[in-house]
Amino acid sequence: MSCDLILALDVPTRDSAAPLLRQLRGSLSWVKIGLQMFTAYGPDYVKAVADEGFNIFLDLKLHDIPNTVAKAVESLAPLPIGMLTLHTSGGREMMQRAIEAQRATKPDLLLLGVTVLTSMDATGLGELGVAPDPASQVGRLGKLAADSGMSGLVCSPLEVTQLRSVLPANVQLVTPGIRPAGESGGDDQKRVMTPADAARAGSSYIVVGRPILKAKDPAAAARAIIAELNAAQS
Repeated sequence: MSCDLILALDVPTRDSAAPLLRQLRGSLSWVKIGLQMFTAYGPDYVKAVADEGFNIFLDLKLHDIPNTVAKAVESLAPLPIGMLTLHTSGGREMMQRAIEAQRATKPDLLLLGVTVLTSMDATGLGELGVAPDPASQVGRLGKLAADSGMSGLVCSPLEVTQLRSVLPANVQLVTPGIRPAGESGGDDQKRVMTPADAARAGSSYIVVGRPILKAKDPAAAARAIIAELNAAQS
């Protein structure tokens, strides 16, 4: 099973993103555009990054009533995106309606169900009235998503082995919360793993932001992570 790298383009402005993308062109294939950049610059920015030669993972984490989410998927279908996220906590009907819309409008789009955010830990779940065990909640939501027809999930790398043991082998697992060995983190990610360990656990894609964005040589940092992934899978 292969594992590929996705850059989380979590920067404040398109002007600050532009030199990074120029440096990274040819070093990695996938770029994740999140809510901050999409809200600021809209669909045209998605098209602009795709025109740079990158595959786009649009991370909007859709969560609303089933009809609204289905219509949102339809609205986003004309964009050059390969992945799109929605919250599995929206429930079975919401996911099924989203899948119906995706199949009708953009068959090649990979819909990804977000289970438990990697910023959440047991304390945070408990405050929401959820049993304070991230792994159990991820397993519950992951199984619901697979039963609803979702073909991909976003989860912490710490839950990949657990999910691989209970989900169909073709379910794609995308894991943020990745820190190369020696990285101290210093951000809001609480459930983390190294790229090599995530690949060995069974991640399909890893999402990395700050360790690349803040590197002195972002392209070299990306290539080093990809080399680590390749070594782990050889």
